[in-house]
Amino acid sequence: MSYQALLLLSFGGPEGPDDVLPFLRNVTRGRGVPDSRLATVAEHYSQFGGVSPINAQNRALLAAVEKDFAEHGVDLRLYWGNRNWHPLLADTVRQMRADGVRRSLVFTTSATSSYSSCRQYREDLAAAGVPGLDLVKLRHYFDHPGFVEANADGVRAALADLPEARLVFTAHSVPVAMSEASGPTGGLYVAQQRETARLVADAVRGPGAEFDLVWQSRSGPPQVPWLEPDINDHLRALAERGVREVVVSPTGFVSDHMEVVWDLDIEARQTAASLGLAFRRAASAGTHPAFVAMIRKLVQEQTVGGPRELLGNLGSCGLDCPPGCCEVYSEAAL
Repeated sequence: MSYQALLLLSFGGPEGPDDVLPFLRNVTRGRGVPDSRLATVAEHYSQFGGVSPINAQNRALLAAVEKDFAEHGVDLRLYWGNRNWHPLLADTVRQMRADGVRRSLVFTTSATSSYSSCRQYREDLAAAGVPGLDLVKLRHYFDHPGFVEANADGVRAALADLPEARLVFTAHSVPVAMSEASGPTGGLYVAQQRETARLVADAVRGPGAEFDLVWQSRSGPPQVPWLEPDINDHLRALAERGVREVVVSPTGFVSDHMEVVWDLDIEARQTAASLGLAFRRAASAGTHPAFVAMIRKLVQEQTVGGPRELLGNLGSCGLDCPPGCCEVYSEAAL
């Protein structure tokens, strides 16, 4: 049976001040997080008029994919749904079914394994499903040449100002227990994030290039262990070692959304300034042509038997996940 559509599935974000708390309640639904705690996070959004960049970035990505599909003869309707804010996934899926779509591929804005970046999206798709519509998630792309090229170009641009800078790659911190449960044998989240960082560093500076992988956007109660070191702690450690220049690349993210802007462009930049560190932040994949082409190539793997392109040593992942892969993890996210 052929596919009629591609669904872009993302996290979502508020698009005005009145959206912020309802959005954060959606993110933390069922976890008992009080509004007083959410208000702290809401302050981040208030610095930007209550608007997250993520929805605008998804619209731009959809427009770029639509143009690329047209240029390469890929005849699929494009849809977009979010986990936590409008357009909500359930509404989009109902519209797809009403439009006559019977089978659709799904591209998620998370490149790696873990409960929150893979399994939870699968649960979202199952919960939003309607009879007669088959939703098939595309595989992970943490080591796809297009993803690596897009991030490498961002790093090269940042290094133009600081050619001798230390390369520091960041990804979203998660609870250690969630990380250890990722993949059928555990630990894939960290391994895949490190593989992306290694591939980008090698593309920019040659095989064996030195780099650091650190974490950002930690939340949750302090007694729960999360992946470390945090980007700010790592900047302090680098300064103590005599490093004077850093280029930070958020390879654990696909666009410059709120966590990238707040945690890196504001907080990490301020930390670097206080330490006398020259700081540049590399752009994420965004709508880089190589990243857009990657989405088409992932689609063509499924539709016309296109080659499975991947770099590195970890192999393909995320297409046919075995039972128990990226096990459910329940913990407050804020």
